[in-house]
Amino acid sequence: MRLRIRELREARGLTQLAVAEELVCDQSLYSKYERGIRSLPLEAAVHLAEYYGVSLDYLAGRTDESAEIR
Repeated sequence: MRLRIRELREARGLTQLAVAEELVCDQSLYSKYERGIRSLPLEAAVHLAEYYGVSLDYLAGRTDESAEIR
């Protein structure tokens, strides 16, 4: 999942700090999520899927179809 959340962030031109603020955590913790050092909690994964408008399966790398939520 870490690669997909980084790809989504970078594709939208966002900084780690901006996404961390959206998740109400600090940048260093968010960086650990991206690098796979810490597991992304389900609540944060759901929030990011909604934030980016993609499915949880896409976020988790279970599918390559983003299934954008409208």
